[in-house]
Amino acid sequence: MPCDFGGHDSAIEASFYIDEEALRRIEPDARLDEWGFLEAFDSNRDWICAAAAKVYVRGSRGSYDLVAANF
Repeated sequence: MPCDFGGHDSAIEASFYIDEEALRRIEPDARLDEWGFLEAFDSNRDWICAAAAKVYVRGSRGSYDLVAANF
């Protein structure tokens, strides 16, 4: 179960999608259900936001995918 989340750069909003493989890489022992992935996301929010900031390009596009290689 992947996660979607949003970010803001001034008045610009961007959507981010983190896939299951990426969540499993950052939290290998996470339960493989919705709650497990949400816990993995919440526990690693700072790391995920840092990865999102690295892939974000202002004005480039509206959505970004975070995959295991981003971690």
